[in-house]
Amino acid sequence: MLSKLSNSKFLIPAMIIVAIAAAGAGFYISMKQSQQTIQHKPDIEGLFWPNPKQIGSFQTIDQTGKPFGLEQLRGKWSFVFFGYTHCPDVCPITLSVMAEVYKQLVKTNSDIQIIFVTVDPVRDTSDILAQYVAYFNEAFIGLGGSIEQISSLTKQIGIAFFLNKTEGTDNYEVDHSASIFLIDPKARLVGKISPPHQAEQITEKFNLIKEFINAQN
Repeated sequence: MLSKLSNSKFLIPAMIIVAIAAAGAGFYISMKQSQQTIQHKPDIEGLFWPNPKQIGSFQTIDQTGKPFGLEQLRGKWSFVFFGYTHCPDVCPITLSVMAEVYKQLVKTNSDIQIIFVTVDPVRDTSDILAQYVAYFNEAFIGLGGSIEQISSLTKQIGIAFFLNKTEGTDNYEVDHSASIFLIDPKARLVGKISPPHQAEQITEKFNLIKEFINAQN
């Protein structure tokens, strides 16, 4: 009888220790699984993760003639598109789509900005950019400046462009990317949206990316 009581005295604490250890192990596994779920890259085409590129210092001029650089990207979700005002098709079509995207997103997001960066700054002066972007939406931002200023941004994002210009003429086209680039409020290049562009798909992709990025912070 005494032997049974003695054994039970050791058995009960041992069972408690095992139960606590099991519970702790279960909590640890659950926590790790949760972390892995958050860190796991979702199936979003064009998402740059887990190594988004940090945008460094650059300096351009906006359509009002004011400097626009890295600080103007911070705290905003920026859709950035590169083109030129004389573009016959891709640029006006893309900006028309982005005008619809902006109308949808601005209803629930106060930190959205649409940025059109000219790759033809010689012809696209601030006045011309102001008229051009306002045609699509008065809230749109147009960026220009010198070739060097534009290059300080295009080189970071990896944009190539080529002016098909012959001497003695101002009527020429510019080869450029048709993709839209997404920069998050920490000024990180987090995504690329490839054509063809449709407002509903862009809006849906942005919401997915924003939800994912916010979950990492």
